[in-house]
Amino acid sequence: MPRLADGTVLAALAATEDTSGSDLAAVRTRIDHTPGGLRITGRKLWVTFGELARVFLVLGVSDAGPTAVLVPRDTPGLTVHPVRGQLGLRAAMLADVVLDGVMVPAGNQLARAGSGLTHVVAAALDHGRFSVAWGCVGMAEACLELSARHAVSRRTGSGVLADRQLVRRLVTDMVAAVTSARLVCEDAARWRQTRPRPDRTMLAKYVAAGAAARVTRDAVQVLGARGCAPGHPAERFFRDAKIMQIIEGSDEVCQDHVCDAEFRRWAATATAGRGAG
Repeated sequence: MPRLADGTVLAALAATEDTSGSDLAAVRTRIDHTPGGLRITGRKLWVTFGELARVFLVLGVSDAGPTAVLVPRDTPGLTVHPVRGQLGLRAAMLADVVLDGVMVPAGNQLARAGSGLTHVVAAALDHGRFSVAWGCVGMAEACLELSARHAVSRRTGSGVLADRQLVRRLVTDMVAAVTSARLVCEDAARWRQTRPRPDRTMLAKYVAAGAAARVTRDAVQVLGARGCAPGHPAERFFRDAKIMQIIEGSDEVCQDHVCDAEFRRWAATATAGRGAG
């Protein structure tokens, strides 16, 4: 299998479909067990790094339920269609992947059939959410720096932008958002080192994506026409930040998971209290 210069193989998660975005249990890609191996038929959309990946982790459904399989890029029947002109993440080399009766060895299946979503893809998604959360922190910090540097140097009237109270409010809110997002991400990192808590990763992704959306928006406001110019970092971060509120679990999906975990915690506490009484 072709490798990168350092010997690693670039892989991509192929899970999303036209009818199954947030609800991956509804995927329709078929994975059938045959005497010759596994036959896979379906179409995956918006695969991150799909244009470059040498192997795909494909989520499909077999007779036993959700199943995860590794499919090398050079497998006959697999075609990659690059996606262009997205609102954001234009550097993510997105692609749609079509699998037309692709055949791979049975050994390419990860975990037992039926547990591909809960035991394989769920772990990949948790890692993806954690990465997205920290990426959002980075975008927000970069836009805070761009805004502060511009405010202290851009002269307007008899002073600089940094003297304007409304600009100072925007920058203060940016500092608060960046600091909060970083702290929540650090909390998620500590949980990942001890006892994995998917709800804490979800919370980090939710808070950080919201922070990135607000900070990038306000950065464009502070920078004015410069922030709107094609190719300016703030303009690109503004577009990318919106995508971060959708991918790897939308804001609404994150809200459901975080809220459910909190309700379960207090329901368990109430049950324990009644038992002690």
